[in-house]
Amino acid sequence: MSILWNNKRGATRTLLHLAGALALATCGVMPVAHAADPYWVGVTGPLSGQDAQYGEQWKRGFDLALDQINGNGGINGHPLSYEFEDSRSDPRQAVAIAQKFADDKRILLELGDLSSGASMAASPVYQRAGLVQFGFTNSHPDFTKGGDYMWSTAVSQAEEQPLLAHYVTKGLGFRKIAVLYLNTDWGRTSKDIFAKAATADGAQVVAAEAYQPNEKDFRATLTRVRSEQPDSIVLISYYSDGAQIVRQARAGGVSTPIAAVGSVYSPKFLDLGGPAVNGVYTESNFFPGDPRPEVQSFVQRYRARYGADPDTFAARAYDAMILSGEVIRRYGADRAAVHDGFAKISEVPSVIFGKFRFDPQTRRVAGAKNLELVVKDGKFALWDGASAVHTP
Repeated sequence: MSILWNNKRGATRTLLHLAGALALATCGVMPVAHAADPYWVGVTGPLSGQDAQYGEQWKRGFDLALDQINGNGGINGHPLSYEFEDSRSDPRQAVAIAQKFADDKRILLELGDLSSGASMAASPVYQRAGLVQFGFTNSHPDFTKGGDYMWSTAVSQAEEQPLLAHYVTKGLGFRKIAVLYLNTDWGRTSKDIFAKAATADGAQVVAAEAYQPNEKDFRATLTRVRSEQPDSIVLISYYSDGAQIVRQARAGGVSTPIAAVGSVYSPKFLDLGGPAVNGVYTESNFFPGDPRPEVQSFVQRYRARYGADPDTFAARAYDAMILSGEVIRRYGADRAAVHDGFAKISEVPSVIFGKFRFDPQTRRVAGAKNLELVVKDGKFALWDGASAVHTP
């Protein structure tokens, strides 16, 4: 299903430009007049359905990036704009949107979808059309194997899950682990990679329980997990379901340490989980408390505009739009130039990675790392190095 903006293209352009102008005016920066036509980026992601909150965070990051790009003259005199189509994270919708963007010659590249499954369903359309699909949140190891037009700044689950396994086994002392995982292609793949890495690090996965994306009641699952007597729980979840699992676990008397994959890293996880999520361990390659100047500049601008701290999805979206603009600026405003530019570009400014480059073989960020975090007093904080499991 498409949102109204996409059904009224002229209205979309007007709204985007007015929003950008108002935001710049509020920040005390006068918008720059652009005589040339916009350069267009297509976005595919959820603006409705159970994942809509992620699309809203994307929009915040995109708009902050456009404030910066267009407030500084745009790209060689052209403003940068985006058209956001609502996929609901549904692979069928993602394919239909891909065909629409492929046929729209204004679109220079595509950003999205949120889920690897939706993106991978649409990849053949983009590959045939010669249109870069920049899946900046797509961590499934197979996403960038779909063709040379598929690129991602997401750390692949093939890399992230071993990092999580090392954190929980070597750092937190988890030895008998129960894994609860989302029953999707992403969740199953992540669980398999995590279990293999945790076993290699000397731990044992004593239970692995799948749950459905629309599941709300986890009490029976937690009872089964408890019967295996784990010393720890690892969640392969998003922040909404992850928060519910933790609340129900703590309400049911489960006191074992809980860690979760980095997709729970969001202020919403704290809001939804309340005091129950204190002590939950996670990881992220973005943290607002990171003292690097580029991070603090982004965080302050985000707070000034939205009155809240950015989460990793807003930061990823901001980086993705900045990178898109840089590729077009440096290498040219046509699809072939954008494709070639992704392979060549380096020293890209990023709030997540600092300055980075792509590995041309994997089409992912070279040498990405994560920060190890814990929820403390209702906020995310850097982990202090203490073990979570106390052995007698």
